[in-house]
Amino acid sequence: MREHHTKNKGDLGVLKAQLDLYEKGYLILTPHTEHSAFDLVAYKDGNFLRVQVKYRSSRDGKIEVPFRTCWTDKNGTHIQDYDKNEIDVMCIYSPDTDKCYYINPNECGKVFVLRLFPPKNNQKTGVNLAEDYLSIPDKQSVVGANPTRGVATKALW
Repeated sequence: MREHHTKNKGDLGVLKAQLDLYEKGYLILTPHTEHSAFDLVAYKDGNFLRVQVKYRSSRDGKIEVPFRTCWTDKNGTHIQDYDKNEIDVMCIYSPDTDKCYYINPNECGKVFVLRLFPPKNNQKTGVNLAEDYLSIPDKQSVVGANPTRGVATKALW
């Protein structure tokens, strides 16, 4: 098999997300293209969730999640922000904890930071402890949090 380091990490992240979602009782659906805005669809109790998966290592006890995609082709390197209307949940797989964390994309700015440990100064405001993101965000917080979200998406709930 030809090695492509970033592609292999992305594939591992998607596999770990599929396993974690399956263990949470979701049916996993996969798109037939690598060019969709999401990596997989999770289905449970009549609800569909479009899931974008990121593989992110921690640094200094934090997992920084840029809300963008980056790729390289013959025309150079391209960076594009994710369209929050095209995904319902961002799943972050961390190889350092071997866990998946689930974020409502409407809570993300340009970068979302998960902390693996509480701050030493006991700061509470603006701190996203990773342990608080082990479950799928409540569907009510995902849908309707972005007023530009289309009617078709709302109908899925």
